[in-house]
Amino acid sequence: MADRPYDYLSALGARIAIARNELAVSQAKMAEVLGISLRAYQSYELGKRSIPVEALVKLHRKFDVDLNWILLGAESVRLEHDLAKLEEFEVALDKFLSDSETKLKSEKRGAIAARWYRSFLEGKEIAMDDVHTWIELLRE
Repeated sequence: MADRPYDYLSALGARIAIARNELAVSQAKMAEVLGISLRAYQSYELGKRSIPVEALVKLHRKFDVDLNWILLGAESVRLEHDLAKLEEFEVALDKFLSDSETKLKSEKRGAIAARWYRSFLEGKEIAMDDVHTWIELLRE
């Protein structure tokens, strides 16, 4: 597969990994619940394969995961909401990445920002420690 500025499967996998981490579920347990092999599940998180619709439906039904965010990321968020807060978060995120010399692909950084923003819109406070966990999970 040729490199593209925005790799949809990689971003999709990053959002699946973040959701799993928020649920505090191992990859093995998630694969079991979704009725797929661990190897297949790992390939979804790594962005090497597209997750089947059936697995997405189970993900939503078993864990109440927001499939709009999983599939669309930031595109599912209405942009007229408080973009100043998002910009503030992104500045803090970029500063942390720079200070810690952490490299993330842009789609993974985008997945983190989109997840934080989605939580912000839902009125859920996301601690920076949780964001740091997401970064460790998605680190190159």
